[in-house]
Amino acid sequence: MTYSVEQVAEMLGVARGVAYEQVRNGEIPAIRVGRRWLIPRNRFHAWLDGETRATVRGVA
Repeated sequence: MTYSVEQVAEMLGVARGVAYEQVRNGEIPAIRVGRRWLIPRNRFHAWLDGETRATVRGVA
């Protein structure tokens, strides 16, 4: 139900370091579990589709 940063980097066609930077600064939606970053698939695909956080939660 999640992607790794490496998987997201490959899907986006960007370097792993770029993906990590975007995850750390909040551009790519992610959660931190211990030392790992995980990207929930549904939030990632909503982000790709340009949906806002409120839209994803069904508020808008």
